[in-house]
Amino acid sequence: MPIDLRFDADETALFTDLYELTVSAVFFDRQMNDTAAFEMRMRRMPPNRGFMIAAGAERLLEALEEYRFDTAAMEYLASLALFKPAFLDYLANFRFTGAVRAMPEGTLFFPGEPILEICAPLIEGQLLETLVLNQIGFASVAATKAARCAIAAGGRRLVDFGPRRAQGVDAAMIAARSSYIGGFAGSSNVLAGRRYGIPVFGTMSHSMVMACERERDAFEAFAANFPKLSTLIVDTYDTIRGVENAAAVGARLREANVKLAAVRLDSGELGDLATRARRILDHAGLGDTAIFASGNLDEYRIAELLAARAPIDAFGIGTALAVSDDAPSADFTYKLVEYAGKPRVKLSSGKISVPGRKQVFRMTGADEKFAADLIGAIDETPSGVARMQRPAPAISLPLLEPRMEAGRRIAPRASAQAVSEARERAASELKKLDGRYLALRRPAEYPVKQTSAVNAMVISEKVRAETRQE
Repeated sequence: MPIDLRFDADETALFTDLYELTVSAVFFDRQMNDTAAFEMRMRRMPPNRGFMIAAGAERLLEALEEYRFDTAAMEYLASLALFKPAFLDYLANFRFTGAVRAMPEGTLFFPGEPILEICAPLIEGQLLETLVLNQIGFASVAATKAARCAIAAGGRRLVDFGPRRAQGVDAAMIAARSSYIGGFAGSSNVLAGRRYGIPVFGTMSHSMVMACERERDAFEAFAANFPKLSTLIVDTYDTIRGVENAAAVGARLREANVKLAAVRLDSGELGDLATRARRILDHAGLGDTAIFASGNLDEYRIAELLAARAPIDAFGIGTALAVSDDAPSADFTYKLVEYAGKPRVKLSSGKISVPGRKQVFRMTGADEKFAADLIGAIDETPSGVARMQRPAPAISLPLLEPRMEAGRRIAPRASAQAVSEARERAASELKKLDGRYLALRRPAEYPVKQTSAVNAMVISEKVRAETRQE
């Protein structure tokens, strides 16, 4: 029998809330399956966020191409004794046939902006809600957390140390992938390295130091076996004595023309310990041996350490990244915005949706900095919305791009290629965002507006919505 630590591709279609299936069964009975448009957007920013980074779309698109209810899934649904045979027959032959537009992974986005649209027969779009929100929501949250850590680190190397703290295997994979998109150098997660082409990094364990009779024996053995990975963990016992032992090993390695890569500080007052470790290493002639810090770090703590001029060269980020601890979720929604060619709106208090299919246009000034975003109707053009801006932008670009047609990806990408492209895009876009929006605390609010065409559609659909309750 297979182990339970798995999520099979054949099970993807069952990863949904029950009401997606029951509602779809009603649509099926009433023959309501005209073309519908659903969009995913974020209502408001998580705490202290001035930007978000889109991630997760490539994994979702791969899943949509293979989305189906296999024999085991159909047997389970039949066993629930909820669904009529005709609807079960429909699901048995189900394939996703729709179109997807999405912001490319690595794109910066802001509240109110659609980041993904699914345009498909109503039942197809309905069934995908849970999967879409699950995959893109956390991926974007994690990519944003990683980028904030990278901003705080100021170019110093960051490594994802989060697999053991993540809330499940898939979450660990998403965090590793998203952190690389957000600017991390790599991950300790070996499976993520294989699957996504992410560089993998590792140091040594406390258990190795404890298992050996002498700390120096452990250091010498590890460095001998893995000279290119010779980052020695020095806080198993007394940290400063551990650094002294590492320095002694490093000096012997240098005589053999082998460089000691780094010492790792994993506990204690990291700023003071790093300063003392730097003196010891420099005195031993190991000025090129780095200091690697880990242990309950996040963007705020990194910023504090570097503001105090702690001589730390690289950081391992675990729990804070793996669960995005200060903002573990964002208020993402997936709403019907058009059905059978007509806009649809939701008017719930505090949860009003924006009707109609749309496009997001990014305005860039002459200084090559992002100036504002405009949410327009799908038939509006970049030049048309640019004319609404004062002063006129140097560049106006649409952000939602066609990614699937008739259930197939337009330009399939290998996993490593997709992650690499997203990483480059995120780095490029962050350089174009003014520093006010990059602040770790109380960032400025980036300007996002709706065009007059969208505003008019909102007013019109609010009036129409009243008639639907008569």
